[in-house]
Amino acid sequence: MNDLEARQLRYFVAVAEELHFGRAAARLGMAQPPLSRTIRELERQLGVMLFERTTRQVELTAAGEVLLRDARTALEAIAAAAHRARHAGSTSPRLRIALKADIDGGLLPRILDAYSADPAALPPELVLGGFGEQPQALRDGRADAALVLCPMDDRGLDSEPLVTEPVLVALAATDPLAARTQLCLADLAGRKLPSGAPADAGHATARRPGSASPASNLSEIFNLVETGSIVFFAPASVARRNPRPGVAYRPVSDLPECTLAIAWPQDARSPAVAALVRAAGAIAAGLPARAEPPVESTLPQGHRH
Repeated sequence: MNDLEARQLRYFVAVAEELHFGRAAARLGMAQPPLSRTIRELERQLGVMLFERTTRQVELTAAGEVLLRDARTALEAIAAAAHRARHAGSTSPRLRIALKADIDGGLLPRILDAYSADPAALPPELVLGGFGEQPQALRDGRADAALVLCPMDDRGLDSEPLVTEPVLVALAATDPLAARTQLCLADLAGRKLPSGAPADAGHATARRPGSASPASNLSEIFNLVETGSIVFFAPASVARRNPRPGVAYRPVSDLPECTLAIAWPQDARSPAVAALVRAAGAIAAGLPARAEPPVESTLPQGHRH
């Protein structure tokens, strides 16, 4: 059997994720016939069927499911090798930290100060991204470490929890629910998250504050909240840093807490990454225990487990 090519794997992953040859071809910027030929050739090369094709749908076979998992890992490794080689070959390679702006538990300035206490340490480069993009930035080599909300996709990554805090619901100050001091998920029936998912869906949506939002930043999200178009699950630290007259933050009794962690690739051997993890851990270890807010407060304090 000939060695598989990255191009074949990339084409296969597109079809496997779209489960539609036309959409996969559009995603790849190519015509459908050569894509179909490539997939048929890949199946002949492997000696197995990767897709079950009917006139109505395309589905992965058991062999296709296995190849999809391993193909993603292989493509990530190829991308990571290129990114890391370019970074290492730069004149003064700096530590790259991936994060979503404002989702740092308020710890980032202190972590950077502690890391930069070493005179030999170059100022880190911040790699900003959207909600949930940070683990992938680590896997494909665009970042060396990341601040992430857990749970996360931790394939190939190690992590250390830093701070766990309550998650509040942000809703319009004019919403009738804002008159109450505490809510439960069932109270949010009929309201939508930024992703369009129902706010009362429980763990399926509540475990990832801010997940899958079409709005590009928190300012846009809060503007939509103020109009009553959506509600938003915000970590307490985000609520504290974003007081707005038109937004009310309320605790939700059955909404899981969220944990901010620092993550890095399992195969990392960088002294700079190790120094950053130590700095982050030291800052988190010095956090005070959670102070329960007064009942009338809308901004509970974060805490350290």
